[in-house]
Amino acid sequence: MLPILEFFTLLTLLVTLLPLSRHSHWIIRGMDFPRLQFAIFSAVLLIAHFLFLDTQMVISRALIFATFLCLLWQVWWILPYTFLWPREVEASSDNHADKQLSILTSNVLTPNRNADALIELVKKHQPDILVTLESDQWWEDKLKVLEDDMPYSIKCPLDNLYGMHVFSRLPLGEQEICYFVEKGVPSIHATVALRTGDKVRAHFLHPAPPSPTENAESAERDAELVIVARSVAESDQPVIVTGDLNDVAWSATTRLFRKISGLLDPRVGRGVFNTFHVDYSLVRWPLDHLFHSQHFTLQDIQRLSSIGSDHFPLLTRLSFTPYQAANQKGIEASAHEYEWANEISEKQKVSKNDVPTPGETS
Repeated sequence: MLPILEFFTLLTLLVTLLPLSRHSHWIIRGMDFPRLQFAIFSAVLLIAHFLFLDTQMVISRALIFATFLCLLWQVWWILPYTFLWPREVEASSDNHADKQLSILTSNVLTPNRNADALIELVKKHQPDILVTLESDQWWEDKLKVLEDDMPYSIKCPLDNLYGMHVFSRLPLGEQEICYFVEKGVPSIHATVALRTGDKVRAHFLHPAPPSPTENAESAERDAELVIVARSVAESDQPVIVTGDLNDVAWSATTRLFRKISGLLDPRVGRGVFNTFHVDYSLVRWPLDHLFHSQHFTLQDIQRLSSIGSDHFPLLTRLSFTPYQAANQKGIEASAHEYEWANEISEKQKVSKNDVPTPGETS
């Protein structure tokens, strides 16, 4: 039994220590994803150590200590996305209708042809904004029925799994579609005019993931997130960043995005809200995100029912309450992390100056 437990302890150490490297290869960055699963495995392994090992032996104590440290490390990353952690975004007590902003984000999966399910969700929940990822011309044609109620739109139909559409009940201004890092991988940028007359700077993103079938490294994804983070960090405007970021909420790179941008994550202290993969309940991760500036508090956030895609839709309802901004604070970046962010963008030869700044000059 000892050799078996030694093997699994070494394996646990390997998957725990490798992500500490900043290497962007998809295998290493992919180990950021199943931290909850790694934590559960470490806990089971720890129990096995106590059941089958002689705890008086030095090697047994070393295995127990190493496994316990791995468990603590994995839990440290995911703990903020539990009810045990203080909430980063306050619950809104302002129910004034004009101050509400609701956004439904949905990666529809291009081959999925169940548009009626998404349309029904929109009719049921009445979001102010619908953001679709992986939407091609077929999806655009099917979603035209929404335009009577959502007359403002930005359309970028593509058949390469990176099409994007934004439909809105609220006016959209200063619209721009950009291809920052990779050809064929767009992002959408605009202002959203709230019912109060206030303008929100909005960025809709869907960078390519690190994977054996997409990009061998996460460098392209990371660069897009970093330059958007650095751009919005200089803004005093209300800001929303949402989309399928192809990164988990607790990864080092998503944390870097939060630190550099200064934006808040309404899931912290509330739950994980796993949106991918629909078909595998034991292996799900939070890949669809919404981050916002301190101008907003949270009415509600929920994962909606499946529409036939591999992603669940995510619905977030915010209140525009800038008077509560001082009561909310995100996580701060160190000088070392600013240097890391600079390195990421420089390697891809992109800059925060490439990012549109809708609403900043109006």
